Amino acid sequence: MDSITLALHHYLNHPTILHFTWSPPLTFASSPHFLISAILTYLSLTFLLFLCFPLLSLPPRLLKPISAFHSLLLLLLSLILAVGCTFSIIFHTSHLRYIVCFPPGTPPSGPLFFWAHLFYLSKILEFFDTLLIVLSNSIRRLTFLHVYHHATVVIMCYLWLNTSQSLFPIALVSNASVHVIMYLYYFLCAMGMRPTWKRLVTHCQIVQFVFSFCVSVLMLWYYFTELGCSGIWGWCFNAIFNASLLALFVDFHGKNYHKKSRDGKRL
Repeated sequence: MDSITLALHHYLNHPTILHFTWSPPLTFASSPHFLISAILTYLSLTFLLFLCFPLLSLPPRLLKPISAFHSLLLLLLSLILAVGCTFSIIFHTSHLRYIVCFPPGTPPSGPLFFWAHLFYLSKILEFFDTLLIVLSNSIRRLTFLHVYHHATVVIMCYLWLNTSQSLFPIALVSNASVHVIMYLYYFLCAMGMRPTWKRLVTHCQIVQFVFSFCVSVLMLWYYFTELGCSGIWGWCFNAIFNASLLALFVDFHGKNYHKKSRDGKRL
């Protein structure tokens, strides 16, 4: 265990991580133009794919290896993000309070912002989830929740960096951890296994949103009782987005799992 900790400490002290600075438009994908173009491209292609999906489906023998690779890639990336950000919090945060409330005027630089940048880019990579849904001929899975979540979460991550938003380290670790579970489920499905714990993925996502609201109470306490916290307007967007997602996930849970439970009892 000590050797693993030392190895992680060594890699986390790499200059690329230690000296990272978010500096639009110099940092890759940091300009507002890139953000707007990425989202509009995603929405436009999603609409076109929705119209053309009968012509684009792939047979399972071709689609399953692609889906397995995509899920494994995002599983490993999510694991790296969760572990990397956690150890950066431990080794490079001068005060644990800062993971909840950055001091006003905190510059977007250092290890935590490196992981936030990588997390932001990973959300763009997740756009391929939509293409795989279309290619699997499962257009019914292309819901408003799916498209809304994928398009808007990129804006949220951009604001983390652009406003030096307080609380994002906790949000990053919790979200990346949930995505490890989610993409493990997708990977196993693509490999021909069908885990029985699909409902666990939705439960973890709902718990994540509830947890974020609970931690936000502590951040707001610091904000109003002391000198304030950095990125409060970014947090406001984050809070509204999380509230909308929580409502949509609860609705999704009710429509899918409660209905199945009722149908099972009737049988």
